Amino acid sequence: MAGLRAYVDAALCKGCLLCVPACPTKSIIPLKAVNKKGYPTVEVDQKSCIGCGVCYRICPDYVFEIDGRDFAG
Repeated sequence: MAGLRAYVDAALCKGCLLCVPACPTKSIIPLKAVNKKGYPTVEVDQKSCIGCGVCYRICPDYVFEIDGRDFAG
């Protein structure tokens, strides 16, 4: 899974936070900011994300995408 990382579409997030404790590297961070629908969202720490896909599988709202796009950091 080298080079893969999770990316979040905050507009789809409903703030359930199921992804936060599920992440084995603690790379998903809850935010105090809310999206346009008024839900709190999360972000992915790209430096610690290993692209395992746990967040993708647990999210009921299809917020995450796992891919190998370039990450400058």
